[in-house]
Amino acid sequence: MLRFAVVGNPVSHSKSPLIHSLFATQTGKQLHYTREEVALDEFDGFVREFFEMGGTGLNVTVPFKEKAFAIAGESSDRARLARAVNTLYLNHEDRLCGDNTDGIGLIRDLRDNNNIAIAGKRVLVIGAGGAVRGALGTLAQEAPESITLVNRTLGRAQMLQQEFSNLVRIRVHEFADALDGPYDLVINGTSTGLQGEAPAISAAAIGPLTCCYDMMYGNEDTPFMSWARQQGANLVLDGLGMLVEQAAESFSIWLHVTPDTASVIDQVRSSLGRAT
Repeated sequence: MLRFAVVGNPVSHSKSPLIHSLFATQTGKQLHYTREEVALDEFDGFVREFFEMGGTGLNVTVPFKEKAFAIAGESSDRARLARAVNTLYLNHEDRLCGDNTDGIGLIRDLRDNNNIAIAGKRVLVIGAGGAVRGALGTLAQEAPESITLVNRTLGRAQMLQQEFSNLVRIRVHEFADALDGPYDLVINGTSTGLQGEAPAISAAAIGPLTCCYDMMYGNEDTPFMSWARQQGANLVLDGLGMLVEQAAESFSIWLHVTPDTASVIDQVRSSLGRAT
């Protein structure tokens, strides 16, 4: 049986095993998919052993996406642009390959599942880690008017500004800075929700027409989602659809078949006890 896993720290909350089991049932594939929590200094060794022991593919989550890019022998164009990898596999020459499906997962959820157009919109992105790296290039391809990047550490935001400024106009701020909002779309790409916190940004980012999107998800509203509702955002969404969409892209890379995502999103949301 084909063996897959999601690797991260923490990872016990991940719904990836459920998602891929639903994809497998839908497409008639036989696979075994697990969660693997790995110590911060043991990622490289885990990946090497996983594939040496016959593993087929890995999904990579917080905080290992940039490490995954560093160890991949070959990377896709979108992974090289992001300098972050969330999908690992071996090619026909047994060479470790990396791809990044975060960006396409985000866009498909916003555009296809929620009818949110990005072209011509003012977008605020919170965070500068691997998930944001994976999304910026794809967001830029949707032709927003501008992207503002806010991060706790200004230097990391400035690094992304330099790397992606040839694709779209990017402004950068620290969390404490005043923001020239409101924005049309605010995307939280930080993992602060895992610690029960919302990123401490200015409420000026939110207006009555703002859509707020958290790349995280849970059994209830994330701290960022709760904060966005308190500020009067027009629409507040979690990242469950993004998770399913990026997983479908990984599934397609590994097994060369593209599953239907709408029914899986509904089933996973039901498993969380939330309305579809």
